[in-house]
Amino acid sequence: MEIARHDRYDYVPLSDRADYTWPGGRRLAVCLCNNVEWFSFMTGLGSDHTVPGAAQTTRNYAWRDYGNRVGMWYLFDLLDDLGLPCSHNLNAEAIRNAPQIVERIRARGDEPIGHGRTNSERQDVMGEDEERALIAETTEAIASAFGTPPRGWLGPYIVQSPVTLDLLKEAGYAYHLDWPADDQPFRMRTRSGPILSVPYSIEVNDSPALVFRHETARDFEAMMIDQFDEMLAQSARRPLVYTAVLHPFVIGQPFRLRALRRALTHILAHRDDIWLATPGQVAEHVAGLPEGVVP
Repeated sequence: MEIARHDRYDYVPLSDRADYTWPGGRRLAVCLCNNVEWFSFMTGLGSDHTVPGAAQTTRNYAWRDYGNRVGMWYLFDLLDDLGLPCSHNLNAEAIRNAPQIVERIRARGDEPIGHGRTNSERQDVMGEDEERALIAETTEAIASAFGTPPRGWLGPYIVQSPVTLDLLKEAGYAYHLDWPADDQPFRMRTRSGPILSVPYSIEVNDSPALVFRHETARDFEAMMIDQFDEMLAQSARRPLVYTAVLHPFVIGQPFRLRALRRALTHILAHRDDIWLATPGQVAEHVAGLPEGVVP
C-alpha cells in the first residue's frame, strides 16, 4: 500500500515549540463556539436525534429548527447572565431566514464565522468552482449582515476538499477551524501563503457527544469540566486553547442547558486565570507574535 501524505504542515511536537502567553500573561484561552445552522426541508444532509444517518423527516427537521426558534434564545440569555463572549458559525441561509439571531449576535459584539450555505450539504464533494462560489456566497452574506467579512471559517461537517485551504486564503480568510490536530494554533500551507489553524474541539462538542455517542447531559458537563481542569494545569507549561462547541438544537434543550450552566460556572470560578476569547481574537493575537514563534 502506498501511503498518501499531505504537504500542508510539518510535524512539530508540542515539546519542541516556542513559549508565549495570551493577553494579560494568561496561559489558557477559553473559547465558546456556537453553531447557527439552517437545513433544507426533507432533502440533503442533517442530524437526527436518535440514529446517525437517518432519513430526513418532518420530525428531525423540527427538532433542528427548535434550535433557531427556542434553544438559541435560551443560550443567548445564559451567555448574557454569565457575561461570556461567544463565536457563532453561521450558515448563509440562517442569516437570511433568522435575522433576529443576527441582530442579537451584533448587539452582543460576538464574532461571526463563515459556515457554508446550509448544513444540508458538504463542500468536500464539490468541484473547485462550486466550492469557490459557496465560500463567496457565505462571505458576502456575513459581510452584508455584519458590515465586515468574516475572518474565520468552519466547513459544514468539519470537512475540506483538497483545495479548501487554498480557496479560503484566496478569499481573504485569516484562519479556519477544520483541522482538530492541536491544542495550539499552527500555520498551514496554501498555494498563496500560510493560513492559521485555530483549535476547535470535536470531543468537547455537544453534537457528536450527545447525539451520536448518546452521552448524557451530565456526561457532557463532566467532559467540559475535566477538559478545562486538565488544560488549565497543563497550561502552566505552555499556552493552550480550550474550546467547547455548542449547537442550540442540542444544548438548548433545558435539561442540557442546566448542565452547561453548571460547567460554565465552574470555568468562570477561574476567570482571573484564563483569557475569555473568540477564535478570531486568538488568531489576531498570534498574528502579532514574532515570526517563528508559532509553527
